Amino acid sequence: MRCIEREHTDPYFNIAAEEYCLREFDDDFFMLWRNAPCIIVGKHQNTLAEINTEYVEQHHIPVVRRISGGGTVFHDLGNINFTFIRNGQTDELVDFRGFTLPIVEVLQKMGVDARFEGRNDLTIEGKKFSGNAEHVYKNRVLHHGTLLFSAQLTDLSSALKVDPHKFTDKAVKSVRSRVTNIASHLKEPMDVLAFKNLVLEHIRQTHPEMEMTRFTDDDIKKINLLADQKYRTREWNYGYSPRYNFQRKLKASGGNIEFNLEVKNGIIEKVKIYGDYFSLHDTADIEQLLQNIPHERQAITQQLQSINLQHYFKNVTTEEFVNGMF
Repeated sequence: MRCIEREHTDPYFNIAAEEYCLREFDDDFFMLWRNAPCIIVGKHQNTLAEINTEYVEQHHIPVVRRISGGGTVFHDLGNINFTFIRNGQTDELVDFRGFTLPIVEVLQKMGVDARFEGRNDLTIEGKKFSGNAEHVYKNRVLHHGTLLFSAQLTDLSSALKVDPHKFTDKAVKSVRSRVTNIASHLKEPMDVLAFKNLVLEHIRQTHPEMEMTRFTDDDIKKINLLADQKYRTREWNYGYSPRYNFQRKLKASGGNIEFNLEVKNGIIEKVKIYGDYFSLHDTADIEQLLQNIPHERQAITQQLQSINLQHYFKNVTTEEFVNGMF
């Protein structure tokens, strides 16, 4: 098994690095890594239904879709991510309990009563500190998990706070759990990097054959290319979302407006707008104008610049109108 020492904190690079190692090598891998603040979305999820778009945009938080299933998670530098990539027989590849066992062992040695619970979670005193997901490729499995150590839980809550009534779809939904930081349960203070080293040392002791290595310059070049072509693109992070219907009622300064959208691959296919607002022109013009563009704040704002919105929605600002569509 190879252990790749990773210092990159760019989430686009880090998520691409996992796919690169999974597909381009035959070796088994173990990796510990951290991301700067970001949101990581499960492969089969509707991105907009999982994130607080206003908070994410205000704080310039990257949103990246991964290749594994499961729910949406928030990462920051107080969160450690661990990755196992292994070869095996098809019926033996998926093993959530087995891959998370080393983490439980480390914490129990430290006097923390960590447990594997449910389908893929690790908990302390009933609160979740690690969510896990897997992706199978040929005879190889990618298993990765989060380890909340000293994460900003307020930011996590704010970034993932979504009104569940806005969206109707068949996408996989995240289940929000009560979460906790590992650091809150330690008898002695410790920083996140010291804990990371403890986990690494435990893996090295249980896998004495493990080889420590780093990405080569060529690896880094290829990972960045994959990140550019896939993980930094709107098409993958938002457009890959399943078809969904979006509905929201907005109380604007010029009256009540109800938005009904049908969206496929991130593109608005159909718009219907209702309400008790006053208008000089038929709002069917606006419905037509907003078809066939991405369900994105910037794209909608730019499209509305071609008309005088006051002629259609008296006393409603463009900002209010666009906010109503998210």
